[in-house]
Amino acid sequence: MSDKTDATRANDVAFIQALAELLRENDLTELHVKREYGEHDWLNVRVARQTLMMPAPVQVAAPAPAPAAMAAAPAAPAAAVEDPAQAPGAVTSPMVGTVYLQPEPGAKSFVSVGDRVTEGQTLLIIEAMKTMNQIPAPRAGTVKRIVVEDGAPVEYGAPLMIIE
Repeated sequence: MSDKTDATRANDVAFIQALAELLRENDLTELHVKREYGEHDWLNVRVARQTLMMPAPVQVAAPAPAPAAMAAAPAAPAAAVEDPAQAPGAVTSPMVGTVYLQPEPGAKSFVSVGDRVTEGQTLLIIEAMKTMNQIPAPRAGTVKRIVVEDGAPVEYGAPLMIIE
């Protein structure tokens, strides 16, 4: 029976990856599919593009007036720093899923900006295929920025937070 479960999981992962590829290839923003295996067994998948690119220009635009008096050169490093995926301390998503910043609704967040974390400490949870996956800190440091919002969908490799 476990072989069938492993095969089903492998098929589900391949299915989710194919949905993500469709999203990219067709320039879609979101797909939502429900696969039914039986009366009490189903897979409900929502794949959405990361909307993190919207806040980044707003954050870059705020400091832009001050460097405008200087030269365009200081603006270029600021833009590079604002891309969370390029930050040296970026923690990225190991899977496609939905991010939860606290263990349950209404509970205190696992971490907040400014918190010191130890290697292996739980930073957040990503729900994927009806499984809650704890995402540990890859190294000790201080949480400088939390890039994702609670309940937001994430793709594989998407930046989650920055630890320095």
